[in-house]
Amino acid sequence: MLREFLQRPEVTETSELRSAFGIMAFHGGNLERTTDVIASEVAARTGSSIYTVVQAHPLREHIPSTAFNPAHSPRLADFIEHVDTAISLHGYGREDRFWDLLVGGRNRALANHVADHLRAGMPEPFGVIDRIDEIPEGLRGQHPNNPVNLPREGGVQIELPPTTRWNREESNWSDHAGTGRAPQVSLLIDLLVAAVATWNTTPRN
Repeated sequence: MLREFLQRPEVTETSELRSAFGIMAFHGGNLERTTDVIASEVAARTGSSIYTVVQAHPLREHIPSTAFNPAHSPRLADFIEHVDTAISLHGYGREDRFWDLLVGGRNRALANHVADHLRAGMPEPFGVIDRIDEIPEGLRGQHPNNPVNLPREGGVQIELPPTTRWNREESNWSDHAGTGRAPQVSLLIDLLVAAVATWNTTPRN
């Protein structure tokens, strides 16, 4: 499934290997809009490695995270081998979670660290949920085959609701199809940059 998907002309897979910290957005472009933009800028500003899969309009095909098998993508395999830990950015939409940023994944120390930064900086009515039992089961990012959990130290999956990615003034997705950047997207990028930068300088046993 993945190999054929990545060969489609509407799909662009990219990877740049930099530091041992990785940022991912493999549902980017026209699917979970703005996630690849956020991922790319956070990676550039922190010197992190980056892996993205971007779908061009009109394609909107959701390949499950667990189907992103490194055995079917040399770029993904090299990325996973290179990094020690990672953050993956996703978009989701549920009416009962319209404002909640969900911080899942198996590296719970990093998840709590990232959540603390987001919680301290995102204004109301945004909320940050990092207790696994409070995140809907399908959005927890706990499956061992999820690419964000494959690096040596695992990683963190951040699910962003539409309200974080929508530009209200221009009535379109931020940084998508010529739309400008929404203020909350700039803030979110700044907070993630700070989280990654401080994690990389935090002593750990």
